[in-house]
Amino acid sequence: MPRGDLFPEIGPFETGYLPLSDDHVMYWEQVGNPRGKPVLFLHGGPGAGAGAVHRRFFDPNIWRVVIFDQRGAGRSKPLGSLAANTTAHLVQDIETLRKFLAIDRFLLFGGSWGSTLALAYAQAHPEAVLGAVLRGIFLGRPAEVEWFLYGLARVFPDAHAAFSQFLPEHERRDLLKNYLRRLTDPNPEIHGPAARTWSIYEGSCSTLLPSFEAVSAFAQDRAAIGLARIEAHYFANRLFLPPGGLLANMAAMRTIPGEIVQGRYDMICPAQSAFDLAAAWPMARLTLVPDAGHSALEPGVRTALIAALERCRTLV
Repeated sequence: MPRGDLFPEIGPFETGYLPLSDDHVMYWEQVGNPRGKPVLFLHGGPGAGAGAVHRRFFDPNIWRVVIFDQRGAGRSKPLGSLAANTTAHLVQDIETLRKFLAIDRFLLFGGSWGSTLALAYAQAHPEAVLGAVLRGIFLGRPAEVEWFLYGLARVFPDAHAAFSQFLPEHERRDLLKNYLRRLTDPNPEIHGPAARTWSIYEGSCSTLLPSFEAVSAFAQDRAAIGLARIEAHYFANRLFLPPGGLLANMAAMRTIPGEIVQGRYDMICPAQSAFDLAAAWPMARLTLVPDAGHSALEPGVRTALIAALERCRTLV
């Protein structure tokens, strides 16, 4: 296999649905080597869900890969539900899944919101974490949310215009509040178009070069509803993070090794957050990819992630 390519398509060797609290049911699957080194994949969003392509970052001969869809996302049920859907709930869900699968410790692998959730989990349960491979760092700070909602207009004015002009002019001064109101409306004719517009905006800004495939994936109704509704819900609640944020609690991870992979031209999660995280995490190595945006599927990011996983084999 050429270095940096994704591994061949693969199906899971085990799947299931795990009941959680508050009527949520989690979809989970295991891929690769049942006796391999355990690694947990954390998808982005929040609310984006995992896909078949995410299995292909991992050498199936080496890794026992656990993939799940977070509350309200992907194949978990009910889709788009905001009931009891907070960062603390997601952290507890990971613990529930880890114990259900009888895993003592695992490597965390996540990008974008997946990096946020990985950090939150590692800070809450450092004893269960061998290390972390994180990409496109999002720390959930107010300035990062503000950049997504308004700042992106400086780089993607066309995509931002389509996003903002979906709303009537008098509602554009508070995009988050007025999108969230539509996204939580029970009428599909109201929440459906809002979700597609929000999701397409994110997809349009995710790659260094325009990608029809990326935008099409974000535009799918099922993916858009989970992503847009849950993302707006989390943004409106400061990502349900403690007042000091994730950087204030990095002492809990002082002995956990990490790999940080960041695209130089990541416009969804600008590189400053990756640098701030690396400065607060002496055990982490930062790899800055010079010719990449946000997507994990950017060629340079893909190569760097696979190399980082190779270095992490010795941790397990």
